[in-house]
Amino acid sequence: MNMVRILCSGTAMAAALMAAPATAQTAASAGAQSAAAANSEDIIVTAQKREQLLIDVPQSISVVSGAALEQQHANNFSDYLKLVPGLQLSQATPGQGRLLLRGINTGGVASTVSVYVDETPFGSSSGLVNGAILAGDFDTFDVARVEVLRGPQGTLYGASSLGGVLKFVTNAPQMDRLEVRGRATVEAVDGGDTSYAGNAVVNIPLGSTLAFRASGTYRKDGGFIDSIGTAGSDVEKNINDSRVYGGRASLLFAPSDALSVRLTAILQNIEADAPSTVEADAFSLKPLYGRLSQSQFVPQFTDIRYRIYNGTAEIDLGFASLTSSTSYSTQDETLRSDVTTNLSGLVAAVFGTPNELFLAQQTNDEKFTQELRLSNQSPLFDWLVGGYYTHEKGEIVQEYVPVVPGSFTRITTLPLLAQVSLHSKYEEIAGFANATLHLGERFDIDFGGRYSHNRQHANQVGDGALAGGPTNNVASSSENVFTYSVAPKVKFDDNVSVYVRVAKGFRPGGPNVLPPNAPAGTPATYDSDSVLSYEAGVKAQTPDNAFSIDFALYHIDWKHIQLFAVVNDFGVNTNGGSAKSDGAEFTVTVRPTAGLNLAINGAFTNARLTADSSPLVGGLKGDRLPFTPKFSGAVNGDYRWSLGGSTDAFVGGSVRLVGDQPGAFDATFRAANGRQREVPSYSVVDLRAGVDFGRFALEAYVKNLGNSHGITSTSAVKANGFDIYPNGAIGTGIIRPRTIGLSFTAQY
Repeated sequence: MNMVRILCSGTAMAAALMAAPATAQTAASAGAQSAAAANSEDIIVTAQKREQLLIDVPQSISVVSGAALEQQHANNFSDYLKLVPGLQLSQATPGQGRLLLRGINTGGVASTVSVYVDETPFGSSSGLVNGAILAGDFDTFDVARVEVLRGPQGTLYGASSLGGVLKFVTNAPQMDRLEVRGRATVEAVDGGDTSYAGNAVVNIPLGSTLAFRASGTYRKDGGFIDSIGTAGSDVEKNINDSRVYGGRASLLFAPSDALSVRLTAILQNIEADAPSTVEADAFSLKPLYGRLSQSQFVPQFTDIRYRIYNGTAEIDLGFASLTSSTSYSTQDETLRSDVTTNLSGLVAAVFGTPNELFLAQQTNDEKFTQELRLSNQSPLFDWLVGGYYTHEKGEIVQEYVPVVPGSFTRITTLPLLAQVSLHSKYEEIAGFANATLHLGERFDIDFGGRYSHNRQHANQVGDGALAGGPTNNVASSSENVFTYSVAPKVKFDDNVSVYVRVAKGFRPGGPNVLPPNAPAGTPATYDSDSVLSYEAGVKAQTPDNAFSIDFALYHIDWKHIQLFAVVNDFGVNTNGGSAKSDGAEFTVTVRPTAGLNLAINGAFTNARLTADSSPLVGGLKGDRLPFTPKFSGAVNGDYRWSLGGSTDAFVGGSVRLVGDQPGAFDATFRAANGRQREVPSYSVVDLRAGVDFGRFALEAYVKNLGNSHGITSTSAVKANGFDIYPNGAIGTGIIRPRTIGLSFTAQY
């Protein structure tokens, strides 16, 4: 195994050193190839939208290499939580996940962690297209790395980055090599169906100035939750199987060192037949009926489709470098959700017709972005200025559909129950600047600012007996926001740096779609909320890389929190309350002998409300913020040794610990119990071992060895005043049970 020199500690060290250097250390863009001016084995990051060594970035960042992701079979968000201190995920259905960093979460409808794919911001910027629960969960096969930027990133990344940014950096085409690589995997999950996957990538040089790279993925995850017939529901085994498939294609044209153009297309589908939700006791959260089960009346599904098309050009103008990024992306979700327990009784009582009922929903987000940046670096002063424009169209269409019990046959004798559509537009223009002043060889000051202006428009049309009859409502909003960051840093030598950072982030406000006769005092718009973060950290390692440490302390003030509330009997987005988050994160990496790499990471997060939320939300001053454990941590280790010739053997494992954490705010539970719902702690153990023959590798692994049933989300007991699940149960999302897998990799 070749050792990689890392000039910053943290997750990046463990992740990069746990895997062979093959293609995962390939630079993420044509411009990254020019980073050879630095040590060619240094890890280069683009967190500040220019290439830098990790130790030179004055903020808390974790980097997980693509090789480490593949070695650990980390295909999605839930698989690499253990590699990033402080990163949490609230999720019950593949593709429907809420990312959390540093506890910035109250369960609102707009995202607090921004997702990027290379230069493309993905997902909705507004609070009208369910952006909070639709974080882009892209497959990680053939990515160069995943960068996680903790803390607000309002200066360079703009809207909806209150907690931070998660950035997928894909491998660029290479002009100096032909590469063909594939992997096949089969898995068995405890109590469920067999899973299998196939991945392939090809890189083809098309001359000295042109190269093409393409990869494809298909993954089928077997279900493990049964519908058991509770209260007469559908009876079926393993209803929550899912499929993920798609691919990436990229063409790079670089006729000279002064010009490169990269065109990229990404397509990915996520299809789930039912949510990975288990009915549980509302107080103890223990699964009911002696098994992992749901009470499904109408079979459910969720289909999510990602599409990204990007063109990025980099031009050396002599006095500065010009970067242009043009992106068009769509995110479409179609779902069928069973609401029989919740509303069928009401429909039968009012209209006298026995029925089963489902919610049909379509959510579409279409986004165009254009960013231009000029930048230059010198011994005294590095600077970057840019402009950003985005135009986004959103749509949510919902309908309650009554069907004959045990079928999909629509009951036509019933009137229209509810059909509502919300169409929205979001337009933003922003200017930003960032600079680093080098005051001598050891002291730098990094500072920047961003001014953003957004306009929004929404139109809601509805009809039906449960929707209050025909409606057609229009609303608009406009807002200006300024964010900034200041970060002095002292670099004592090539192996030790200390920094302090103050930064502001924001989440856009927007319009509330109200009927013309709404009572006085009902808010027609809601404002942006913001965080102000204070952070201090140290990054250090020994010259021989035998030991390293990355440590950060932070304090965050969160003001004007966006919440969903009822005002004058209307459900609206509004601002209310405040919160604080204090914490610490660390990663320690130890390499005591050749081939052995150990990494320990952890986070302490004390995130709590400092003012009461609305009564509907149910949070009171002092309550901890949802799905943020005070303590979480992980230990990762790998050992690799030679068996002779080009053959190596390797073993590895990890342990992840997640402490007690609050569930989602639930006003009904608080009224009955005088406190928030608490989710118990859990631990997850993963093991792996294999043999690498050079061009071929065979690996066996176990995920969740102890078969932990860790809870990842909680529902309320009631909606619309009626139970959501039979017998007063709640729905809890859970992690995947024990999974045993075998994979075979071949490359040319």
